[in-house]
Amino acid sequence: MSVSDEGSNILPVHECWDLLAGMSLGRLVTSVDGQPEIFPVNYAVQRRTVLFRTAEGTKLVSTAINHRVLFEVDDHNVVEGWSVIIKGNARSLRTYEEIEDAEQAQVLPWTKPSEKSHYVRIIPETVTGRRFRFGVPVDK
Repeated sequence: MSVSDEGSNILPVHECWDLLAGMSLGRLVTSVDGQPEIFPVNYAVQRRTVLFRTAEGTKLVSTAINHRVLFEVDDHNVVEGWSVIIKGNARSLRTYEEIEDAEQAQVLPWTKPSEKSHYVRIIPETVTGRRFRFGVPVDK
């Protein structure tokens, strides 16, 4: 882990995946009608990809039209915080085998499961993360 002058550490990729696997709520960033949009989604990590379920609507359509997405997860306590960002491609799962595989990850929607019947997998191109120490003095 390398330390920057601002009290933050760049996280190795394996630690980013460990942190992602320990959480269940993230933010999907995509584009709708040429404008950036952000959606909270509950998710699961499966073999270094991110899975989420969605209903018919903006998230599903935007990931079908604009495969390029960002996915962000963060957390904090009183001492430190962290943030992980995935840049990658989203694709809807369509085949029986893909859906059966995704169901093994047990992505549990907050609303009725019947409403969130579509699975989307984010295949990462880059995974980056930082850990921030609160109250670390900055030398000037």
